[in-house]
Amino acid sequence: MPVVALYPGTFDPITNGHTDLVERAVRMFDRLVLAVAANPGKKPLFSLTERVSLAAEALAHLDDLVEIRGFDNLLVNFAQEVGALVIVRGLRAVSDFEFEFQLATMNRRLHSGTETMFLTPAEQHAYVSSTLVKEVAKLGGDITPFVHPRVARALAEKFANPE
Repeated sequence: MPVVALYPGTFDPITNGHTDLVERAVRMFDRLVLAVAANPGKKPLFSLTERVSLAAEALAHLDDLVEIRGFDNLLVNFAQEVGALVIVRGLRAVSDFEFEFQLATMNRRLHSGTETMFLTPAEQHAYVSSTLVKEVAKLGGDITPFVHPRVARALAEKFANPE
């Protein structure tokens, strides 16, 4: 039976750290679904459609290995919908662990058949977050080392023409 993994997040926007985790996760599972959460409570800069599109462009080199889908329901329900047995989550620092541990425990309580696996990014991406990338971009800094070129252009356009 093929093992399907789900890598959920807001991906507002997807960073090279996210891409690094995807590239490593696809080697471990038969199928990987990048699940882009609607997450309106976080007030994302990009719409769900934009985030899915940017993720597709950033991960085009893995097109046959990764399915990219937006979702707006409970994560464990979406995991069941796509047949995922594993939820992949990234840990950049010890400070991420407590929150991620709570999420993993809640998800396991909600659906005992779903396991969570933590991956750490490569060292050069350990400090990169979507929030920091947006802040640097908003203030005119160079974000090209942290995101795909299409994401960098999208951020430049967004901040040049705020809605």
